[in-house]
Amino acid sequence: MRRGEPGREIPLVEIDGVVWDATPLGDFDPRFWADGGPQRIRELVASGRLQRWHEDNTRFGAPVRSPSAVICIGQNYAQHAAESGSEPPQRPIVFLKTPNTLAGPDDTVTIARGSHKTDWEVELGVVIGSRASYCDSAAEAARHIGGYVLANDLSERAFQIEESGGQWSKGKCSPGYMPLGPWVVTADEFDPGDVRLRSWVNGEPRQDSRTSDMIFDCAELVRDLSQYMCLEPGDIVSTGTPQGVALSGRFSYLRPGDVVEVEIERLGRQRQEYREWRE
Repeated sequence: MRRGEPGREIPLVEIDGVVWDATPLGDFDPRFWADGGPQRIRELVASGRLQRWHEDNTRFGAPVRSPSAVICIGQNYAQHAAESGSEPPQRPIVFLKTPNTLAGPDDTVTIARGSHKTDWEVELGVVIGSRASYCDSAAEAARHIGGYVLANDLSERAFQIEESGGQWSKGKCSPGYMPLGPWVVTADEFDPGDVRLRSWVNGEPRQDSRTSDMIFDCAELVRDLSQYMCLEPGDIVSTGTPQGVALSGRFSYLRPGDVVEVEIERLGRQRQEYREWRE
């Protein structure tokens, strides 16, 4: 995890309930993952070279810093595809978010200028731990996964659909439209196969599903993506959202003053207040 004021976050790691200051390794950026950061942390803790961290009230920042890419998967839950008016995809649907969409899990979100259709999407995120290119199997692809993280893939549906020109990223890239965290759980400590995802708006339930309902699982997504792009250490793959979003027509889109909460078991919980855009 990374905690502190924006731009001054401290990299931290929790092992067996004890939180350690990981500053000697630098920040949790692509180099950290490329250099085998999780194993290096274990070695430093075992050798007594990291100090305990005792503060507990500071802000959570996004737990991954400066990824080269934020890659997202669309309609990866059959029921969400149905509420979007689409058949389940035969191949993964891919779109991109810009890295500056990343925000802390509890940061206030500024609704994009001119937006009337900002939507919430709880998602399981994959953090790439080592370079993945042309993986021959899902088992091989799984070895390139460094960890898992909670994400809220905020979407502006008018930008995404009505003004898109045929591609979704216009509706996905407003600054702060990817609250991430509060922490990454390393791949050896988390099984993504069947965990619960939920979301609420102003305390009212919206989404409630399990990752076992995904059409393409995490390893298969990494395998598929690696055929078309080289996934770099520290990149994020957001694996899709279940049913229960405003796009379904059952709920109102977000407005200033609304509060969204999203949660995945063992990956923590987020809470964002939404405010209007101002010059």
